[in-house]
Amino acid sequence: MNFNRLNIKFILHKDFLLRKTGPFLVGVLLVGTIQVQGYEGDIVKPGLQDKCGVCGMLVSKHPEWIAEVIFKDGSYSTFDGSKCMFKYYFDIPRYNSKKTKSDIASLFVTEYYTTTMMPPRDVYFILGSDVLGPMGHEFVPVRGEEAARQFMKDHYGKKILRFNEITPEDITQKMRK
Repeated sequence: MNFNRLNIKFILHKDFLLRKTGPFLVGVLLVGTIQVQGYEGDIVKPGLQDKCGVCGMLVSKHPEWIAEVIFKDGSYSTFDGSKCMFKYYFDIPRYNSKKTKSDIASLFVTEYYTTTMMPPRDVYFILGSDVLGPMGHEFVPVRGEEAARQFMKDHYGKKILRFNEITPEDITQKMRK
């Protein structure tokens, strides 16, 4: 086998993916798992130098807000909050001319109360609250309808939306009215 021509992904554990191509056979012995075909879209733990794909902020400084887009080829983009992730999602070519929505394998946001990363379809997004993210007013992801309604009361939220209900207009509106 010519390892220079294989796209080998070494997986250290479920939430950390080290992507490399080329002759890194030694890594196979150290890591023990190879993924040669396909991509499963697991959560990627952003590195210390990963920047938001929209605003350029270092995402490692705000781990409680991280969101990410994982592409089918194993590449990814990280964000300092779900608001930036939605900006990117609705206009991918503006931020990455080599990708489209059809290239996406997975999306993840950090749930507010547990700070656990989960798919955005599993949470409710609260807009217009008094909780500020790294870039100001944020789309706050909360798991469960009851928790979302309680968050609305506690933090003066203006709107609860599901992932499929958010539009580009929600991003461009004043977040706090």
